Amino acid sequence: MGRLGRLLSSRRPKLLSLRTTFAVSFAAVTAAVTVLVGVLSYSAAARLVRVDQESVFDQVVQDLRDEVRQHAMTPQDFSSSAPGHDLVRPARTDVQVLASDGAVVDPGRPGLPVGAADREVAAFGVAGRMVVHKDVGVGSDVYRIATVSLGGGRGAVQVAQEFSDTEDLLRALQQRTLILMAAVVVAAGLFGWWLARRITRRLVILTSAAEDVARTRRLGIQVPVTGYDEVGRLGRAFDRMLGRLAQSEEDQRRLVQDAGHELRTPLTSLRTNISLLRRIDELPPGTREELVADLGQEARELTDLVNELVDLAAGQSDSEPAQRVDLADLAEEVAGLARRRTGRQIVVRASGDTTTEGRPGMLTRAISNLVENAAKFDRDGTAPIEIGIAGPARPGTVRVEVLDRGPGMADADLIRVFDRFYRAADARSLPGSGLGLSIVREVALAHGGAPFAIRREGGGAVIGFTVGGPPPGGGG
Repeated sequence: MGRLGRLLSSRRPKLLSLRTTFAVSFAAVTAAVTVLVGVLSYSAAARLVRVDQESVFDQVVQDLRDEVRQHAMTPQDFSSSAPGHDLVRPARTDVQVLASDGAVVDPGRPGLPVGAADREVAAFGVAGRMVVHKDVGVGSDVYRIATVSLGGGRGAVQVAQEFSDTEDLLRALQQRTLILMAAVVVAAGLFGWWLARRITRRLVILTSAAEDVARTRRLGIQVPVTGYDEVGRLGRAFDRMLGRLAQSEEDQRRLVQDAGHELRTPLTSLRTNISLLRRIDELPPGTREELVADLGQEARELTDLVNELVDLAAGQSDSEPAQRVDLADLAEEVAGLARRRTGRQIVVRASGDTTTEGRPGMLTRAISNLVENAAKFDRDGTAPIEIGIAGPARPGTVRVEVLDRGPGMADADLIRVFDRFYRAADARSLPGSGLGLSIVREVALAHGGAPFAIRREGGGAVIGFTVGGPPPGGGG
């Protein structure tokens, strides 16, 4: 199949590049327009020349007919040797005079053929009778001949106009038009290639960058961006996309590393305790109970850690649709659930407009993590845990905070408390994975806000986040 596929692919015609396609298309359009304009221009010019020549000939013939009708004229009146002869001879016009019997009295230059119809006209009694011959060959030239009777059987005058020179002129014009059209098409092709190269140069750079990313799998490639047109916007969007993908890859790598580090401890402890189970019959009853209790506690901690990791990964996704939510209502739901779980008194205080655009599942999880964190560190406290919802500090912004009377936090912990898997020194003996507040940070950032942690006056801590800015998953 591989050989067959290579054979078929070798026979498959290669697609033209965008640059070649653009240049060929530009040249084709220019050629079509040039040919159309050239053909129409030549046809119009040829028609005007022919009509002008025919109108001049017809006017000469008409003047001759009027003259012989008004005056009784003889062949000698039109002789070219007679001074002041009556017929004006325009350029490329030949005149020949016939006697009554059709004999040539004054030959033309060149001599014109005389036929039976011409002889009949020469002997005709009425002046102005005419016969016209078209496309008559005289030597190597082509003429149009009109024979006009003088009347009274006195003879006739032949007027001829040469048309071959006009056709030669039109043929020369046609050749020059074709040469000019060919030159324009070639120039258009060259200009189209230059223009296509100029336009597609930045697209080629973007394509090379994309191919480098696909080949090397390195997302940190810097994409050179110039211009403010659609290609420039595409380059900037591509650069931002690569930056976000690189950041996402770095976040995933760091999450896997941190998760692997945190999972090692409970897994190692589980492996040690499981090895002790092989000698459980040899252990005292008290030691057995402690071993089983440790196994249960480690299993719960491992389950909590896995659940936190799943929640963190889900919190980074955009699958949940954004909608208008009331954070005060979410806080009441979280408080009710926490009261049943912990038996603690939890108070919700809301002020202002507490509605915002967000994902209710993510926001509920963030508020629940804050309450669970407060209950964990203020386990033996008697004062109520307070949930404060206030808004808006600015349009669309809502502040969420949870206040407790626990041991509080050191300055170093205030800075790092939202880092993944970070746990303060005095909290490492407490259950937990160190991911709860990290999820709070992810939710806040996803909703255009930020987390915060401060020491509470009189003891304890105030931990919370703000939401606001553009809707999650939207532009901006």
